[in-house]
Amino acid sequence: MQPHPPPTRRRARTTAAPAQRNPENAGDGAAASDSATPCLLQRAHLRAVPSTLLIPLAARARGSRYFPWLACNDVVATSLVERLGADVEPCLDDLPTVLNVLWRTRAIKDAGRSFFLAHPKAGGVSLGCGLSHHFQWLDTGANQWLDADLPEVMDLRRELLPVRCPRTRHATVDITQPGWWQRLGLPKEEGEGDGAGVQPVFIVCEGVLMYLQPAQVQAVLREFAQCAPEGSRLVIDVMTHRAVGRAAQHASVGPTGAEFHWGVGSMDELTAAHPRLALLRQQSVSECYGWPGVVLETMWWPWLGAPLYGMATLGVGDGSP
Repeated sequence: MQPHPPPTRRRARTTAAPAQRNPENAGDGAAASDSATPCLLQRAHLRAVPSTLLIPLAARARGSRYFPWLACNDVVATSLVERLGADVEPCLDDLPTVLNVLWRTRAIKDAGRSFFLAHPKAGGVSLGCGLSHHFQWLDTGANQWLDADLPEVMDLRRELLPVRCPRTRHATVDITQPGWWQRLGLPKEEGEGDGAGVQPVFIVCEGVLMYLQPAQVQAVLREFAQCAPEGSRLVIDVMTHRAVGRAAQHASVGPTGAEFHWGVGSMDELTAAHPRLALLRQQSVSECYGWPGVVLETMWWPWLGAPLYGMATLGVGDGSP
């Protein structure tokens, strides 16, 4: 997602407006095949933030037509778009966001493959998974995977993506509520010297934190730092604090009624939540625009304080990548 996208072919429109425009009951962004038969996504009655799951799904399913060098070959997303019966073309009109999603998908794949190369039997988690399917790329044949999201999203996911592999599972979770680590049954750091045999965990949390309040984001980072075994990784996407409160200007997110509540004024803020946290890697989508993008972001940096849109890999307990 990109808070201030450059002009696109046409601004993405709301294709399935709800009865009310209350942000908590905003539309799902998908058109019904006809007025009498609403598509599956409409019947799910997703609230504003959960409804944004269609944005990355559309980008992964069809975005390679615009950015073939970032093609992620997401066969699951392609199938789901057809089964949902949703009109995803409005999402594809927002080309900067399509690029952002494909770029972050590549970053997540790279981070996950590196982690599971070192820990082939460890566990992976997608927090706020939506309808993403990272396990198709990160399955080592021996690792575990957990997809977790809010109840209404998981109801939809169970219908579309039932668990078929014994090494995968689903769970409902609200990460704004303390104790989510324990409720998900994730391996826990047991204290110095006691957790030597505990496998680290690889966690993806994409397209989620910017919709939370700053205190909630700090609590999520703190719980990860306090609970995760040594060597665990948390991969998140971040945006500048200048985007906060400006989701209405975003071509894809604006029509959903969701709002950006969190951004960073400095990447150092990510490690301030707990002394165990280390920022192992930071990336900016500006790299996709070549040297002009890098130069422009460098010029804007004193005002932005952080990438316009980027990725961060956080680790606990060690400083190795």
